[in-house]
Amino acid sequence: MSGFHAIVLAAGSGSRFGGGKLMAPWRGGALIDGALDSALAAPVEDVRVVVGADPAVVAHVLSRCAATLVQAPDHALGLSASLKAGIASLPAGATGALIFLGDMPLVPQGLLRPLVRAVTDGAPAAVPVWEGRQGHPAAISSRLFAQVLALQGDRGARAVLDGLGGALVLIPAPDAGVLLDVDRPEDLPE
Repeated sequence: MSGFHAIVLAAGSGSRFGGGKLMAPWRGGALIDGALDSALAAPVEDVRVVVGADPAVVAHVLSRCAATLVQAPDHALGLSASLKAGIASLPAGATGALIFLGDMPLVPQGLLRPLVRAVTDGAPAAVPVWEGRQGHPAAISSRLFAQVLALQGDRGARAVLDGLGGALVLIPAPDAGVLLDVDRPEDLPE
């Protein structure tokens, strides 16, 4: 979809995991591969991977796909720093972004087109929902970029999305993969 870009947030240190989270072995590859596969399958112009804490992630991404790497030098300030680096890296004509979390490997790819379409059809943002809970990835319109760029601390786009009320489009998810966020080794799915 013209003007839409995928951003994979992969700059954190994975401290709750014990470090090296995105490179943890998973299904014959690394944990980040699930998010990369989904981002690469999305109807977007390009995929940008925001990196920072783990140089192994940089090497892995470069060896695996043709994504654009975006450095988040202030990633230690929290999730907002990584998100802002990704948004700031987009070209001036970007119409929206599909935001993936590097530690969410089971995003159903069938959701990606409806999420992007909701925003290209005029919604300010769209998110998947499973059993009443909002998940990831989030599709956001460029109209929200200024608000995202104003975020501070360990906060993602949820703070901006919550302010949209009924304007936020909810796309029903086919399974709980939109909620599975790996924080600790025991969270790794089979």
